[in-house]
Amino acid sequence: MQGKRIAVAVAVAVGAGVAAALLAACASLPERRLAPVALVADVDLARFMGAWYVIAAIPTAFERNAYNPVDHYRLDADGTVATTFSFNDGAFDGARKEYASRGFVVAGTGNAVWGQQYIWPIKADYRISYLDADYSQVVVTREKRDYVWIMARTPTMAGVDLDRLIAFVARQGYDPSRLRRMPQAAAAGRTSAP
Repeated sequence: MQGKRIAVAVAVAVGAGVAAALLAACASLPERRLAPVALVADVDLARFMGAWYVIAAIPTAFERNAYNPVDHYRLDADGTVATTFSFNDGAFDGARKEYASRGFVVAGTGNAVWGQQYIWPIKADYRISYLDADYSQVVVTREKRDYVWIMARTPTMAGVDLDRLIAFVARQGYDPSRLRRMPQAAAAGRTSAP
C-alpha cells in the first residue's frame, strides 16, 4: 500500500512537471511570426541629412513629454551620422533639451539600417522603412515593433498623408492605437519655434 502511494505521488509529480514544461514552452512561443519590416531600397544619405520634425510616434520613455520634437542629422567624414534630438520638455514653452547620438550605417542595406548609439557600446535598431521620393516624409521603425517615428521636413503634415503613413505603420505589424501625435507648435497654431 505504501509503495503504491509513493508510485502514484511520483507519477503525479512527473506529470505535473511535464505539464509545466509544456505550458512554459507554449508561453515562450511568439503569438505570430511577423515578416521583417519594410526597408527603403536606397537611401541617399546626403539628402536625408538635416532636420526632421517628429509628427507621430510610439515614443520612448524620454520622449513622452516632448513638445516640438526634432531630429537633426549630420553626415560626418567617417560615414557616421551625428544625431541630435531636441524638444521642449512638458510644454511648448518648456525647457529645451537635447540628446546626442551617433548612427552607424550598416553596410549592404542601401543605407536603410543603422545602429543608433546613445551609450557606448550599445547600438539600437534604426530602420528607414518608408521615405517619399522628395525626402519630405519618413517612417523609422524597429524590428521589435516597440517604437516608431513618423517624421516630416516641416512641423505639420496633411491629415491624408498622416493617415496613409499610419496605415503603413499598421502594415508593418505595429498597433496603430499606440501612436501618439507629437505636439508641434506650428501644428497647434503657436508662434514658438524649436
